[in-house]
Amino acid sequence: MSRLTDLIAQAKARDVQLGLELEREFKVLSSRRSFGLNFERHRPENFELPGRPIRKGDKVRILPPRGSVAGGDPRIWKIVGLNRDDKSRIARLDLIGSTEPVKAVADVHDLVVVAEFRDHIFPGLVSTGKIEGGGDKPFHTVINGENFHVLEALTFTHRGKIDAIYIDPPYNTGARDWKYNNDYVESEDLYRHSKWLAMIERRLLVARELLNPEKSVLIVTIDEKEYLRLGLLLEQTFPNAVQQMVTVVINPNGVARGKEMARVEEYAFFLFFGEAGPAHVVDSLLDTESLSGQQRTSVRWEWLLRGGNNSRRQDRPNLFFPIYIDPERRTIAKIGESVPLNVDRTTIPDIPGLVTVWPIRAGRDEEATWQKSPASLRKLVTDGFARAGAYDAKNDRWSILYLGPSQLRRIQSGELVVTGRREDGSHEVDFGERGVRRTPKTVWNRGSHKAGEYGSMLVRKLTGDRKFPFPKSLYAVEDALRIAVGDNPSATILDFFAGSGTTAHAVMRLNRQDGGRRQAISVTNNEVAADEQAALRSANLRPGDPEWERWGICDYITKPRIAAAITGKTPDGQPVKGEYKFTDEFSMAEGFKENAEFFTLTYETSIAISHNRAFERIAPLLWMRAGARGRRINAIPGDGWDIADTYALLTDLDKAAPFCKAVRTQGAIRIAYIVTDDDRRFQSVARHLPINAEPVRLYESYLSNFRFSMGP
Repeated sequence: MSRLTDLIAQAKARDVQLGLELEREFKVLSSRRSFGLNFERHRPENFELPGRPIRKGDKVRILPPRGSVAGGDPRIWKIVGLNRDDKSRIARLDLIGSTEPVKAVADVHDLVVVAEFRDHIFPGLVSTGKIEGGGDKPFHTVINGENFHVLEALTFTHRGKIDAIYIDPPYNTGARDWKYNNDYVESEDLYRHSKWLAMIERRLLVARELLNPEKSVLIVTIDEKEYLRLGLLLEQTFPNAVQQMVTVVINPNGVARGKEMARVEEYAFFLFFGEAGPAHVVDSLLDTESLSGQQRTSVRWEWLLRGGNNSRRQDRPNLFFPIYIDPERRTIAKIGESVPLNVDRTTIPDIPGLVTVWPIRAGRDEEATWQKSPASLRKLVTDGFARAGAYDAKNDRWSILYLGPSQLRRIQSGELVVTGRREDGSHEVDFGERGVRRTPKTVWNRGSHKAGEYGSMLVRKLTGDRKFPFPKSLYAVEDALRIAVGDNPSATILDFFAGSGTTAHAVMRLNRQDGGRRQAISVTNNEVAADEQAALRSANLRPGDPEWERWGICDYITKPRIAAAITGKTPDGQPVKGEYKFTDEFSMAEGFKENAEFFTLTYETSIAISHNRAFERIAPLLWMRAGARGRRINAIPGDGWDIADTYALLTDLDKAAPFCKAVRTQGAIRIAYIVTDDDRRFQSVARHLPINAEPVRLYESYLSNFRFSMGP
């Protein structure tokens, strides 16, 4: 704006009248509201970190006494000093944001650290368990932590590398299903819509940095409470994406809502980036004929005669030429050359014994063109992908047929298969085992998408009757991901509202069906359900206590569900009862040949990282950045360097020579981490690494990635 006012002032100096008119129009434009979605961003979110050690300089809240169910003190304090008496550690506190100095003291055990999104963070990960059943396949990862901060951590490991994001965020129904600044957002909250939008926008802005700009897909599910606002938010946040909304029937019986009509559906926004588009699928998810999933129709051979615009001879004269048919053998015997526009076709001689076929429109004697040039058509005939079609005796015409580029690509992919040859030398082509592929529709109506039977009941089978509110149907998520990454067997899929872990489960299903090596990153917190918190507080428990945390979403539902899906056993060791259905039917007790590891997000200090004192917690991030596959280097190597399956680590630059030699010998190293404060020495080592090994300087690369504000 200031630049515009300067330019207007310059215009006034040269032409007063012109300057005044420009100023008048500028004032009109500047007074308008911007078109699109306008909402209050509110103050930055904050949340509590129970169990995190208390340090001087931390922001904290004072917890209510144990056993109390009353709301805690919402104010945020800063620890300015720590003292120790005979029984405990005492913190000296200053109130943050107060116009007058306010001081207090509190026992450290009565404090909880608070993180604000504008604060700098330096994340780490601590492993809390793993399951290995997939050999050398990459690990699925489950991260317990505030999803905004986990997204920030992923900007170091997966910036521009995510192929698909599937999220099912809180629907903002007014129930106690999500918090903003440590308080549940109730239906009476006048700002609940703008709070919800602010919460979603902050996460989408970071997620945008993770998506592969060349080809990726974002899927966001929602119900009618926020779908209009969400649609606008997505358009504003991702203006270059192709966006569509899909209606998904999740409860054909309907949910009664007082005087409203019974709701049967939810919605899913699909955003396609770069070259991405919906993969063709066996089931369009709406058409009746798709219900069998494998119904076949004839492979379509296209007409060689061009139709539509730019199809006249004068439009494309190079595509006007004769084709000679052997009427006895019903084959293409010869293909002539293009006839210049100034040459009458009747001057081109026929070939004895053959029928000359020109691209002429029936009934109009209008000269048109063929779809292919003479050279291209000759190759198609030789390869068996062009042939003479039927003879129309009424109009005395022969049709010429061929398989177009899309059909040839389907043959290469295995969707279509060559099953033999006809007498005329052309191939017989049929649909392969994958069946007829269709474009999915924007309305899905399938019994497999019932949220009750294939969401809630399925989770209970896997977790030993543990309840989770409103999980998605496994098969609805599977269908969505098949559309997004069905044609990418090595895709990386992120869900940062992972809930019960349905997305990771669906990824495992896809891998089993096509032998894929897709990997899922699932992010959830360990929030305890609102209706269970009062009972736990009455029992003198607080967040951070082991007996409290065991009831959280991640520990109680997500991890057990994913473990049960892989092993085929419930948390108490019993075989999972029931069968998977639809696309791939087998016993749930069989499990999946997959690997998974569970982590909790930690908050480190830049000093500890730069002095190499936090390596064990940074190590999982280095491993994830290299593909989350194979062995992980969990400790600083005693020999000064170490090599894992996909990455290498150099901590002693005096050992650079054997390190570089080992990296070249190994051959499969994707990343070489080099620990040094000296950029010159880093560049010297990097020059001796093979081209396939990306050099990354530690800890400068890590620290610089997080040296910015954590949100607006």
